Amino acid sequence: MSILLYLIPISFLLGAAGLAAFLWSFRSGQYQDLDGAAERVLFEDEDGPAG
Repeated sequence: MSILLYLIPISFLLGAAGLAAFLWSFRSGQYQDLDGAAERVLFEDEDGPAG
C-alpha cells in the first residue's frame, strides 16, 4: 500500500511532462500544416533535378 505514495506523484509528474511537451509543440507550430507534406509528395517539383 505504501508503494502508492510513490506511484501517484510519479504518475502526476509524467502526465504534467506530457502535457507540457504537447503545449510546447502546439505553440511552436508543429500542427499547423498537416496535409502539406502529404500533398507535396504527389506533385512533381519543377525546380528539382531531371530524372
